[in-house]
Amino acid sequence: MTSKTPTPISRRAFLGTTALGATASVALGTGSARPALAQETGDERTRARYQATEHVETYYRTNRYYPRGTN
Repeated sequence: MTSKTPTPISRRAFLGTTALGATASVALGTGSARPALAQETGDERTRARYQATEHVETYYRTNRYYPRGTN
């Protein structure tokens, strides 16, 4: 009787399978995101989402994003 030992998967085969799985999941995942965008009306798509709150202004000021003399 000969006993066959399973051959370990090679590194190249493992990475190829992983890349294929990641590509397939991204391709399948992007199709489900589109209907949510279609439910928004024109006004909702163009509304302003950025809000300059106090902590944002503080971040900009402490990291010198504003020119000197303003704020």
